[in-house]
Amino acid sequence: MSVVYVEARPKGRDETPITHYAVEDHHDHVLHTAKTQKDAIDWAKTNGHSPHVARVRHLSDKQKPDHWRAV
Repeated sequence: MSVVYVEARPKGRDETPITHYAVEDHHDHVLHTAKTQKDAIDWAKTNGHSPHVARVRHLSDKQKPDHWRAV
């Protein structure tokens, strides 16, 4: 089971409205996009991945495990 990251788009800016969510691997390759975070998480689980979401939207460094939580 590989770890994937569910990230809000557009990236990083708290004041910018979220338009969709991307499921990425640790190399920032987008594997899937979804309208909602739940849909992205469900897709990841259905496809055998272990999804993680950022604890804070603008803190999403994949090299720092404290920035992420498993769902």
